[in-house]
Amino acid sequence: MINDKKVLYSGMQATGTLTLGNYLGALKNWVSISDEYECFYGVMDLHSLTIRQEPANFRKNARNLYALYVAAGLDPEKNCLYYQSHVSAHAELGWILDCFTYMGELNRMTQFKDKAAKHADNINAGLYTYPVLMAADILLYQADLVPVGVDQKQHLEICRDIAERFNNLYGEVFTIPEAYIPEAGAKIMSLQEPERKMSKSDENVNATVRLLDDTDTIIRKFKRAVTDSGNEVRFSEDKPGVSNLMTIYGCDTGKSMEEIEKEFDGKGYGDFKLAVGECVADELKPLQERYYSLLEDKTYIEKCIKENDEKAQYFANKTLRKVQKKVGLTERIR
Repeated sequence: MINDKKVLYSGMQATGTLTLGNYLGALKNWVSISDEYECFYGVMDLHSLTIRQEPANFRKNARNLYALYVAAGLDPEKNCLYYQSHVSAHAELGWILDCFTYMGELNRMTQFKDKAAKHADNINAGLYTYPVLMAADILLYQADLVPVGVDQKQHLEICRDIAERFNNLYGEVFTIPEAYIPEAGAKIMSLQEPERKMSKSDENVNATVRLLDDTDTIIRKFKRAVTDSGNEVRFSEDKPGVSNLMTIYGCDTGKSMEEIEKEFDGKGYGDFKLAVGECVADELKPLQERYYSLLEDKTYIEKCIKENDEKAQYFANKTLRKVQKKVGLTERIR
């Protein structure tokens, strides 16, 4: 608890332009809950190093992600928006927790297997121990809640296991975090393969709507979205393409699936796809305008980064010093 509020922690990797899935599945929800909790949101650039990055683009992507956080509505006065790599306590606690994590636990991580298959030429130790650094990210800030997608619940479970193991040995050092999974928009799927999650690394340009796509591009992608051979706008497991579009439309409009079905009763997929595309484009336009304005205001962005980095360092170092003392590391002479 900070200021009598529960602490909520999350972040995104700085590996490219965010997608509509990132926005509806996470970022938009972050904005809606930022008054309710004491929130820490990281630009997770250390995690991004598990894949080879071109340095200049990497730095640009990290800055762009920070600007998108603010443009989407995350107030840097209310939320702590910071760079993971600017708080060395992440790496320090990550190493300590490595020493309290078992190989068998890491071997069970399905995301490691999936990512190793995608990057067979670069199966590095960082990719393997990724869940431990993620645990350090969360535990440093004594987070009560962590917004996670369905595919990341396993990472939160190992975080809880590590924290409980440490607490059993040394007393109540870490808060045990709980999952925060929003009901709507938790998982936005590919427009071309609706059985798969929308991904910014998808090679099919029509599969993913990016937050900085212009209006014409957004509408074109939705017009090309995969549906099925029918013409009924109905939410059903046997209609994954249509159901995905309905989820997106529902997230943007706040309408229930029943209301959407009624709205498009008797209309074809063409009308429905156009409506979804126009709705998404209208929602993203103010975000895009704010984003490009922020990139021009370098002084403001750098002020936000500096102040929030310092805030993150304060809380992270507070936990780290406690952990170091518990495990017997010699205290630094200050």
